[in-house]
Amino acid sequence: MKIVNKLCQIFSIVFSLAALVLFFTPFVSFNTGDGAVSAVGAQLAFGSSVKVAGEAVGIAHSVKLLFCFWVTVIGVLLSVFSFKSKKVRYAAPVFGLIAGIFMLVVALSSPYKFVDFRPFTATGAEYSIFVLLTAIALLAFAVVAIAYLLVDDYLEVLASKGAKKTILKRVVLFFRDYKSEVKKIVWPGIKDVLKNTGIVLIMCLLFGIFVWLLDFGLGKLLEVILGI
Repeated sequence: MKIVNKLCQIFSIVFSLAALVLFFTPFVSFNTGDGAVSAVGAQLAFGSSVKVAGEAVGIAHSVKLLFCFWVTVIGVLLSVFSFKSKKVRYAAPVFGLIAGIFMLVVALSSPYKFVDFRPFTATGAEYSIFVLLTAIALLAFAVVAIAYLLVDDYLEVLASKGAKKTILKRVVLFFRDYKSEVKKIVWPGIKDVLKNTGIVLIMCLLFGIFVWLLDFGLGKLLEVILGI
């Protein structure tokens, strides 16, 4: 079990690093009035210059891809630091899942929704296979990171000899307690709801009138002082 735990930890780093490396591969190709252009993921995220008809032309950066890039970077750092501190093992799969789902949406959508082609008028834009591979790598990272979290938690429970409960058992107990507490709630009748709603509306109206009168009076006082 310890070997499985280490393998999950190592593979989480491998998949997260693979996703980060894929950002430096060609993500999209499109046509301009001066010819075909190809841009890598990092160029699209940060904005950079691309070669068009032998000249370097700057392109705008995509905020959405920039967000995905930095979430991926954070996921890589968390997966690496999990060797030093087990506290970050909870955060790593979260960032991996966020980046993976977001990148999958990007891969399955039109390039015009997530890529800023300015200053070009892009035609015939299409993603490369690397966009989908990035999403797959991120989702694989999230799955392996979750597996590492569950296996590591199970090993801690075994080491405690039953003093601790696994994450899954704690979640089940939480919902059981939540269900029992919900049953204790006494819901008000329709008459009480209407009565309380009326009281709230009346108080809001009275408070609004008070604020309006106060504002009106202070405004008139200011006009007198300033001689307006």
